[in-house]
Amino acid sequence: MKKTIIALYIVVVVVLAAATIVEKYQGTEFAADAIYGAWWFSALWALLAAAAIFYFIKRKVRRPSVVALHLSFVVILAGALLTHLTSQQGIVLLRKGVPTNQYMTRDMKLHQLPFSVTLDHFEIQYYEGTRAPADYLSHITIDGCRQFTISMNQIASYEGIRLYQNNYDEDLQGSALTMNSDPWGIPVTYSGYALLFVSLLWMIFDPRGAYRQLLRRVSAAAVLCLLFGSVTAAPRVLPRETAERFGRLYMVYNERVCPVQTYALDFTKKLFGRRSYQDMTAEQVLTGFIFYYDDWTKEPLKQDKRPMKMMEKQTLITQLHQGTPLRLFPYTESNVTTWYAPTGSLPETMNAEHQKYIRDVFTRLNGEIQAGRFDVANQYLDKMLAYQHTFGQRSLPSPLRVEAERLYNQVPFATILFMVCLTLGFLLFLVDVFRPAWHRSPLALVLLAASWLALTFCMALRWIVTGTIPMSNGYETMLTLAWLIMLLALLMSRRFPVMLIFGFLLSGFFLLVSHISQMDPRMTHLMPVLNSPLLTLHVSIIMMAYALLSLTFVSSLTSLLVRGRRESLQLLSRLMLYPALTFLGFGIFIGAIWANVSWGTYWSWDPKETWALITFMVYAAPAHRSFPPRVYHLYMTLAFLILLMTYFGVNYFLGGMHSYASV
Repeated sequence: MKKTIIALYIVVVVVLAAATIVEKYQGTEFAADAIYGAWWFSALWALLAAAAIFYFIKRKVRRPSVVALHLSFVVILAGALLTHLTSQQGIVLLRKGVPTNQYMTRDMKLHQLPFSVTLDHFEIQYYEGTRAPADYLSHITIDGCRQFTISMNQIASYEGIRLYQNNYDEDLQGSALTMNSDPWGIPVTYSGYALLFVSLLWMIFDPRGAYRQLLRRVSAAAVLCLLFGSVTAAPRVLPRETAERFGRLYMVYNERVCPVQTYALDFTKKLFGRRSYQDMTAEQVLTGFIFYYDDWTKEPLKQDKRPMKMMEKQTLITQLHQGTPLRLFPYTESNVTTWYAPTGSLPETMNAEHQKYIRDVFTRLNGEIQAGRFDVANQYLDKMLAYQHTFGQRSLPSPLRVEAERLYNQVPFATILFMVCLTLGFLLFLVDVFRPAWHRSPLALVLLAASWLALTFCMALRWIVTGTIPMSNGYETMLTLAWLIMLLALLMSRRFPVMLIFGFLLSGFFLLVSHISQMDPRMTHLMPVLNSPLLTLHVSIIMMAYALLSLTFVSSLTSLLVRGRRESLQLLSRLMLYPALTFLGFGIFIGAIWANVSWGTYWSWDPKETWALITFMVYAAPAHRSFPPRVYHLYMTLAFLILLMTYFGVNYFLGGMHSYASV
């Protein structure tokens, strides 16, 4: 029976992985019909559950925490089956003022609702001063008497049917709502999740559980191991003072109002691959292309083998020359502030004096610069800043946000820290080969603590600038993961000195990964669906699980490279494995609740969800039995590939609903 369960377990994992590949090439609907919705897929899960139940009964497993944990999975599967068999889901298409009592299912068939729905009004809320959507709202009336407002994270529930915001018509006169009715599956599944939540904690704190037994075996002595261009004439530039004044102006960039300095840094990095060029600041580079265009077009750009990337750079330069990105001038009408570029189209309703100023000021500024009268140019820039403060109104960021962003721009925290952490990690590893106790030096602890404080400061600045916790994209979650790894290493270093080296190496690795081209460090507004308090909870818990699992990988890899320390490293790895599974289970549970609130379904077999489940199942295997040290470490090293697939592979290969995020 045990071999049967193992075989079924492996088959389920392989099928789940294969299904995400099939979805990539055949489409979501095909995967939903041919795999996830097929009878044999449900039967496979049922066989695994039945075999596990039979095994538990046969072995007479009586420890309550273990029984509760595995029972929770059975309840979750039962809830999923009820959802599959009894739930109804479809799209309610609404036009303003037209009542409807029908919804359309995926097979394009119409079905009756037990009530009528009328769209009173649909609106898009934007972040102040930009065209970045903050939320989508449908104001509806049900049965002519009950009024509801539905947004991306606010549903309407009526007579057992829940309505979610799904889409809208381009003329803003229509809205599409997701209709979901699942009276049996959701309560059963949620009960299973609640039982999972309790039992995972129970497993950690159970005095007779495997984790507490591991803790009893731990001693400081048990883990005394460790890890290991062409040359041209210099182009003309503005004096630093004048360029810096230009950088203090505001503009709309990435659909948020920010200092021009931020745009200048991104512009310079895209063209030259660095935050500066020769001995010139980013503001000098940007203003050089604006006011000394002919000089700067002769400068050699950073070469890229991808033709499209080189075309993007040329397009960026051309657009700047045309003035398109320079949305520097705010104008408020009907209490709505919009920012305009000097060469862009202006509304006919704009005051003639404003139009004249926007059209002429750059011409006059350029005339003073070409004449070398930079003191007068500085006065123009000061007046432009005063204009922005006068007419920008509420769209301007607060002084605290501005200073935080300027400080963040001036210091490349992540770049410095990844070099420092990786260098110190490798040095500690090499030194310790010859002096095995050196990693106990207080200096290593102080350096890691200083790195953690610097990264904390960096993330705090991003939080102040964006107004949201820095976990909304791949770049920020990499920073969060590095931050958590440093924190864990610091907390565990007193008991396990080797964690200092692990902390330096892993945090340095993830900070390095944050610099790959697909990771965009730019700060943007949150997508409406992400604007939920569950974002912080879901992402932070998942990141904690990933941090712990990453440390188990380094521990196992060290064991494979450095012989004679396998048992102590296995003990250290297992001490991190159990909490990692707990955090991962919590994160999946909270993500399911969030999905149910935002999309109307707690589980949709999205590739990220599927691979999170695969990760949980793969890492749960070594928690069920004790492997020989070498086998254990080899398994945990290979299992890390699954984690990498879950984090990176889904985002950059498989796609899906979670492709905008990182977790």
